[in-house]
Amino acid sequence: MNLTTKKQGFLPSKWEVTALIWVAYFLNQADRQVFNVVLPQIRDGLRLTDSDMGLIATAFNLFYAVLVPLGGIIGDRYSRKWILTLCILFWSIAKLFTGWATGLISLIILRSVATGGGEALFGPNYNALLSEYHTKTRSTAMSIVQTAYYIGVIASGFLAGKIADVWGWKYAFIIFGAVGVFHAFIMMFRLKDKRDVKAERATKGKSNLVRDLIDGFTVIFRTPTAAVVTIGFAGLIFVLTGYLTWMPTYLQEAPFNMSSADAGFHSMFYTHLAAFFGVLLAGKLSDFVGAKGKPAWRTAMQGLGLIVAAPCIYYMGHSTSTMIVFAALAIFGFARAFFDANTYVVLYDVIPAKFHSSASGVMIMIGFGTGALAPYLLGLIKEASGLSLGFTILATIWAVCGLIMIVGGKLFYKRDILKLQQNEK
Repeated sequence: MNLTTKKQGFLPSKWEVTALIWVAYFLNQADRQVFNVVLPQIRDGLRLTDSDMGLIATAFNLFYAVLVPLGGIIGDRYSRKWILTLCILFWSIAKLFTGWATGLISLIILRSVATGGGEALFGPNYNALLSEYHTKTRSTAMSIVQTAYYIGVIASGFLAGKIADVWGWKYAFIIFGAVGVFHAFIMMFRLKDKRDVKAERATKGKSNLVRDLIDGFTVIFRTPTAAVVTIGFAGLIFVLTGYLTWMPTYLQEAPFNMSSADAGFHSMFYTHLAAFFGVLLAGKLSDFVGAKGKPAWRTAMQGLGLIVAAPCIYYMGHSTSTMIVFAALAIFGFARAFFDANTYVVLYDVIPAKFHSSASGVMIMIGFGTGALAPYLLGLIKEASGLSLGFTILATIWAVCGLIMIVGGKLFYKRDILKLQQNEK
């Protein structure tokens, strides 16, 4: 019996699964961006400081990072359909109740702990479930799902700002939370696991969370390519977390002085519209170079994307011209999409399928554990000398990570693929 597939009366098509996960990922990213867009209103309404707001974002990412390996371990042993569905339901309810937060402590509990905990189980499992249904179209499917990130950030950035300007920041959380609850019920009835979960658990034996966590770390750090992409991913998330948290606020303050809706829209639209087209192109190129037997081109695409984006980050934080800032945002988004399109493809190329969720969880933990520092550090830098210095630091980080990706992929990627193939024979 094939342990990766079980007989069921109903299995959705691989593209229906892609669509269901696309909407879930859209809501996942919208959930994060709502907070960033209405950050100034929350700060002023609850009489908090910039460093307080950075602390909330940092606590969210730290809590997410701590729990995400557990999400990966659970995903390798239990139904990913139910993990994804229940965590969407949980974080959406937490987001809904964030609208009634009254101070720093309640925001940390609802926003950082409850919402971050719900999202931690989503991250390692949505691509793993997607890969159950897609083989030859894996890069394309993952790139399509990645567009939900870009559209989610754009749409939520504008809508949350508009809702906050008209009704107040609380209603942004309430409305988006209610939509998430509705989609969770749709997933309960339409989403299915393709693999035979019970048979896989029987072959693995009794669950040991500590052993499984160690296995997840081991497979990452004993596989040089996986370690390289994890380092690049950590740099990616550090910069993106800092940018997503503070860019809307940056445009609401001098010299731009935009409204919440305008800042929410402009800070996200150009970047993520360009990334939408970039990731679709990068996904097709990734499948093409994979078919041609040139895997190192995938990590080269990732590295070049970070290097091209680095000077754009610098200009985002130093130019007083809106046109230059908007152009920098667009090029930044298009270039970083080449990293996004290849992250999980590269990781899954070099590690066994039975570790896909747990290894993803470890990579995400390291990425968001590192990235968690960015909002708070940039908040401190903002209070001391303004955000321009912070953007310069972010640009430098991406340039260094880009070089690591290019060199590491060239040295290790093809060798690690061959080693995995030999071990699976």
